[in-house]
Amino acid sequence: MKLTEFLAEADTLLKRLDLLLPPVPAEPDWNAAAYRWQSIGRRGVLESLPEPHTFPLSRLAAVDTQTKRLVRNTEQFLAGRPANNVLMTGARGTGKSSLVKALLHEYVSDGLRLVEVDKTDLVSLPALLDLLKNRPEKFIVFCDDLSFENGDETYKALKTALDGGLSQR
Repeated sequence: MKLTEFLAEADTLLKRLDLLLPPVPAEPDWNAAAYRWQSIGRRGVLESLPEPHTFPLSRLAAVDTQTKRLVRNTEQFLAGRPANNVLMTGARGTGKSSLVKALLHEYVSDGLRLVEVDKTDLVSLPALLDLLKNRPEKFIVFCDDLSFENGDETYKALKTALDGGLSQR
């Protein structure tokens, strides 16, 4: 086989492979306020959301106690003081997601950023945390409608991220 024939066949093979492989992830737009994380294997892509749906905390009603606790925790987090992971529970439509979106509205100018992670993408959470760890912004990683079935592997990924493995939180 001549070199030109070999290169032509190699080029054809690479073009066919290119159709099967995911695109090379681009650098995230770090000027955005909100992002969506999507798994690709054990890694993922951080996609910016240019116009996130947010609104002032003052628009929320009947969640004053929850708002005060969440605001205090968020302000501690933004100040670099110890803050807690938060698990909000309640019936559908009680304002859990709205509280998180309103926090972004209130604190984006203080460096707060929001990353939405679907439950199915929790397996790549360590890759996301690794991507965010050296950033100056403060990220809330937000998973809406979180529930687990018996034997669900995503629970283990979340537990490891919250408890911490060998890497720092």
